[in-house]
Amino acid sequence: MSTAVSSNTSAAPGTEERPLRIAVIGSGPAGVYAADMLTKSAEVRDGLVVSIDLFDRYPAPYGLIRYGVAPDHPRIKGIVNALHKVLDRGDIRFFGNVEYGTDLSLEDLQTHYDAVIFATGAIKDADLNIPGIELDGSYGGADFVSWYDGHPDVSREWPLNAKEIAVIGNGNVALDVARVLSKHADDLLVTEIPDNVYAGLKESPVTDVHIFGRRGPAQVKFTPLELRELSHSRDVDIVLYEEDFDFDEASDAAVKSNNQIKTMVGTLTNWLVEQDDDDADPTTGASRRLHLHFLHSPVEVTGTDGKVSGIKFERTELDGTGNVRGTGEFLDYPVQAVYRSVGYFGSALPDVEFDHQRGVVTNDGGRVLGVDGTQVPGIYATGWIKRGPVGLIGHTKGDALETITHLLADRAELPVAAVPGIEAVTELLDSRGVKFTSWEGWNELDAHEKALGAAASETGPVQRERIKVVSRDEMVDVSRGASVVG
Repeated sequence: MSTAVSSNTSAAPGTEERPLRIAVIGSGPAGVYAADMLTKSAEVRDGLVVSIDLFDRYPAPYGLIRYGVAPDHPRIKGIVNALHKVLDRGDIRFFGNVEYGTDLSLEDLQTHYDAVIFATGAIKDADLNIPGIELDGSYGGADFVSWYDGHPDVSREWPLNAKEIAVIGNGNVALDVARVLSKHADDLLVTEIPDNVYAGLKESPVTDVHIFGRRGPAQVKFTPLELRELSHSRDVDIVLYEEDFDFDEASDAAVKSNNQIKTMVGTLTNWLVEQDDDDADPTTGASRRLHLHFLHSPVEVTGTDGKVSGIKFERTELDGTGNVRGTGEFLDYPVQAVYRSVGYFGSALPDVEFDHQRGVVTNDGGRVLGVDGTQVPGIYATGWIKRGPVGLIGHTKGDALETITHLLADRAELPVAAVPGIEAVTELLDSRGVKFTSWEGWNELDAHEKALGAAASETGPVQRERIKVVSRDEMVDVSRGASVVG
């Protein structure tokens, strides 16, 4: 079955100019922003014709916005709406369910396109090399996020049998993981949470979730919005510890110079004061508690019979620069599960040089480099696979602008695609039996998920905007117009 993929891109009327053919690998924010900036560049306004194809390994677009952000984040809709507007214009073609390195090789892309931009992001958990991290009950936070976001390539089951849980990390992902673990499943029904995730969280016996950070309150990496969301969970008490609140000269300077840090420290300090005003008991009697710990450096995950039974930390202290040093004091916490959320890490790409220390494609400002350190003509990178998994949406836009600027500056030296026709890639994928999806197909899947939500709302306790489809096969079938039973 061939899926039509529309394109409004063509040579200007009355000219013989061939469009500059660009392939973007990855349809998350980095890839979409890069494609959008190309279409709006000064060169295009001056008459350059571009033809852009956006490829993704998933049947649906949006990358980590769909599969890496907690479903109860209020800001998701705004980002998705912005990405939707770009792709819905019709001047950028979307090919979903196409795996780079399997369905299309670098040689294939170089044959059909003048330039290739890798925007594949980072989906793996960064390592935490401490004893016991391999025990049963020790998990990667990114893996858990993939599960609760309905990633099509992960198991639908997740072991949620721990009453006491440790989450290691002080970034936004750590807060997401801890919030979802501690939140009551019924309170997530209003989101796009998949049915299997709701069922798993509903049976969780959790009572206490502990978040541990190595440095102090002024050095946390999450943002005020994520922090405030913790206090919105029903029947969940937030517990803080006075001994964890320490500020050195660098902390004081950061609070004075950075409004975001000032807001977060103010929020945390106010929570601590309110807690102390409640006499000896810092809780309201909620059935679940979310503990925030600072100045704790993980030393070892301890176990019994191969399963997690606790975690050991060394107390740290600030050294005056905002960094910490060990104190020689060790603390043990009884837990039955440990989630490491110490960052994401990029994955190597076939036929592209990779920096295994940093988890990025080897590049100079987005220009991909070869094994000899020289630029590979026509190959570029943007987003987390270019700079590493740090920064928010604003950084991603700046990243894309730098890469696009370099690509356009290199235009005269770009290798010319041997097969530039816009239908040639469609024919190639069809000949290989690749069941690729289109933007029109995504609109079908989008409507299908919303219809599932509407149907559940008629019989359920809350209004559900959508229910996310998890199965890759079902996503492809809906997108390509096949009937789906059940």
